[in-house]
Amino acid sequence: MESGKRNQDLKGRKRLPSWMRMQMPGGDHYIYVKQQVDKYKLHTICSSGNCPNIGECWGAGTATFMILGEICTRSCKFCAVKTGKPLAMDMQEPVRLAKSIKAMGIRHAVITSVDRDDLPDKGAGFWAETIKHLKKEVPGLTMETLIPDFDAIPELVQLVIDASPEVISHNLETVERLTPAVRSRAKYRRSLEVIGMIANSDLTSKSGLMLGLGEREKEVLDTMDDLLEVGCEVLTLGQYLQPTMDHMEVAEYIHPDQFEFYREQALQKGFDKVESSPLVRSSYHAEKHIK
Repeated sequence: MESGKRNQDLKGRKRLPSWMRMQMPGGDHYIYVKQQVDKYKLHTICSSGNCPNIGECWGAGTATFMILGEICTRSCKFCAVKTGKPLAMDMQEPVRLAKSIKAMGIRHAVITSVDRDDLPDKGAGFWAETIKHLKKEVPGLTMETLIPDFDAIPELVQLVIDASPEVISHNLETVERLTPAVRSRAKYRRSLEVIGMIANSDLTSKSGLMLGLGEREKEVLDTMDDLLEVGCEVLTLGQYLQPTMDHMEVAEYIHPDQFEFYREQALQKGFDKVESSPLVRSSYHAEKHIK
């Protein structure tokens, strides 16, 4: 039944252009990372989010870990993560995560989470405790944290800032005009507020956009200006890929030349670091984004 549904999904999707070829999962490192993730009962956005770079990243011995479970309270039209009523917080998750990071020999960890609007603090306290635990248990570890918006409540965002990961990222995901159609509950200006709070700290502030959802070139350039205005330092731009037929369709496959144009424009406008190509995702080359 599952394979039949997958075949139906594939038939309904637009054919991928030649520049969207991805590395197939495999190899010793890939198998090892998968074994560690399974052994410690961890979640990764690599698998939960159907990331196209899972073969490359896991094959290189890296992964983006997802905390606070695998069920999100929001239902964004681009995201493959499960939506529904989350389970209770697993207080042993940070312990298992630290053990896994040690076993894998990871020196720079990327951590994200589902949205937990069901919790009074939106999960911010758990985020802070996880970061502190990892810093204590894995000396020398650096971190990038890709956080939800926490409804832009300053004291909640500050909990993560005070835990001092080296990089805090919050994705705008798309341009302002498309935000209501693409994102669930999240608001464009609210996300800019969150990025501004991060930028006002000593930590590296970062955000990302998916392209190919129907945005116009001027809108992308205007979004860069909005991000710079609140102090964002690092920007990632990648091609949106439809996870299943139930998700938003791809409006356009953006040519690599256009991604290079956006990269040059972003650097000229003032971003410190820019990753821009079709297969770029939020955590792509994350270790290079530390100040």
